[in-house]
Amino acid sequence: MTDFSKYEDYYKKTLLTLMNTPSPSGYYHEVMPVIKELALTEGCLFEMTRKGCGIITVPGGDGETVGCCAHADTLGAMVRHVAENGDISFTRVGGPMLPTLDGEYCTVLTRDGRKYTGTFLSRSPAAHVYDDASTRERNEQNMYIRLDETVNGQNDVASLGIENGDYVFIDPKTVFTPSGFIKSRFIDDKASVACLLTAAHIIKAEGIKLPHTVKMLITVYEEVGHGASWIPSDITRMLGVDMGCIGSDLSCDEHKVSICAKDSGGPYDYSMTCRLAELAKENGLGYAVDIYPYYGSDVGAMYRAGNDVPGALIGTGVHASHGMERTHMDGIANTVCAWLYTNVTKNQSRTLKTRLIFC
Repeated sequence: MTDFSKYEDYYKKTLLTLMNTPSPSGYYHEVMPVIKELALTEGCLFEMTRKGCGIITVPGGDGETVGCCAHADTLGAMVRHVAENGDISFTRVGGPMLPTLDGEYCTVLTRDGRKYTGTFLSRSPAAHVYDDASTRERNEQNMYIRLDETVNGQNDVASLGIENGDYVFIDPKTVFTPSGFIKSRFIDDKASVACLLTAAHIIKAEGIKLPHTVKMLITVYEEVGHGASWIPSDITRMLGVDMGCIGSDLSCDEHKVSICAKDSGGPYDYSMTCRLAELAKENGLGYAVDIYPYYGSDVGAMYRAGNDVPGALIGTGVHASHGMERTHMDGIANTVCAWLYTNVTKNQSRTLKTRLIFC
């Protein structure tokens, strides 16, 4: 069992900051400055790629440079068309499950920086008016955005500065429950970004000197398939930190760190996967090894781009992915621990268990 109480407040504060900063795929302009500030505060180096990804460098020994990645981009939408009556049609960014969006609050961002609130709705939104209010399929053709402005036509919407291609942010609705659960949209994958920042915080707070340099690649296009297609050339292996799946015949739950052996793109590096399971077992972590048939990750994007780098994947168990997601602080703690044990020496891991936060 892992006691994460010493760093729980830091984690929650970091996660809430990230959740409250919109970042659907390709829109990194608000979240990356936040991540940069958090990384620099922990004594890390920070740089941005031309594509908009962030690289957090945690300096270590004179040996190799290893990589890990998590994605800051989330699901979202864009304005597709404004109808004659002023209703806004949208197109999805990534794969949010549309039935779960019916009735959700959102914000439309114009290119000149104005923000307007609204609500995703079915085109048969009222039970007292439409006989198919509960049965009409929830898809892009049958849904729209009701803007919280007095608009009666296209010209009214245009006068607000709203145009086709404007981003639409979905409200995350983040809640921390007294029983230790975190429920929110976009736990996939801002929970993992917060895990990496918490690991950096622990390294600084406890004066840990890593045996190697670590580069944390924070990607911004994972949800659309090409987040980590480019990686720094000096990275010798890559550990993806993303969500673990729950349901069907899977072993993972919200209290565990998931180790993914294979997803829709094929198997992850066998040696790295075995080592992760070995370390989790040695250090008493709650973990599961699973196969995710409808899943892809930044490591998969790295592979498909032809990078000659082995990769593996871990992450906290997340329920109801791409909808109203939920995980538990136990899963977060086990994920942070798994990352730390992978990147420290045996002597340092003993110190972590006896002097710091782990039992």
